Amino acid sequence: MDEERVAMISGASRGIGAALAEELAAKGWRLSLGMRRPEMPAWADPSRVGVFTYDAADVDAADAWARETLRIFGRIDAVVANAGIMIAKTVIEADDSDMNELLEINVKAPRRLAKSTWQALSASGRGRIVIVASLSGKRVKSAKSGLYAVSKFAAVALAHGLRHAGFDLGIRATAICPGFVATDMARGVTARSDDEMTDPRDLARIISMLIELPNEASVAEFAINCQLEESF
Repeated sequence: MDEERVAMISGASRGIGAALAEELAAKGWRLSLGMRRPEMPAWADPSRVGVFTYDAADVDAADAWARETLRIFGRIDAVVANAGIMIAKTVIEADDSDMNELLEINVKAPRRLAKSTWQALSASGRGRIVIVASLSGKRVKSAKSGLYAVSKFAAVALAHGLRHAGFDLGIRATAICPGFVATDMARGVTARSDDEMTDPRDLARIISMLIELPNEASVAEFAINCQLEESF
């Protein structure tokens, strides 16, 4: 792999984002890590890793982060939109502010990030966009996950929209759809132990594999289960 390739990862301070950052660094990628409170990881080489302020709720954050990444690294080859939130309410319990917050963080923010990096991804000729969605973007597991599922169905559709918009430019977009992953978000909504959920490091290995595939091996969706699921 070209060791000069640059990946941007949102929500990189913990969970899936942190695991992916460490995985890609080990494979020679240069990294631009977006965090609400930037802190250089202990494992990172500061000459190859940059940390930047990124709040998915800030409508100007994507443009600012993309500009800084290009200023420091000179290119952008992959974007992983990992920052997301969960509101455990039914579609009836929720009010418009809940729906707006989920759509803002889980759908609008990844779209803004893709738009802000689009020119650089196009210049790469093999740009990659990964939307970290969920199996809740493929099925509605329970009443309390219904509101979250609305946003994640939209996130999966966003990945497909980006795939169509960028295909002739060499941009490939993938919706990653895991079930329960051993992160703080999942621990807040399930009594499952960590060893009953997908390890973020395994998810990181999958994402790494997907963004390193050639243009001719495009994967539109990738589902990962930690339990037996109904068909979807």
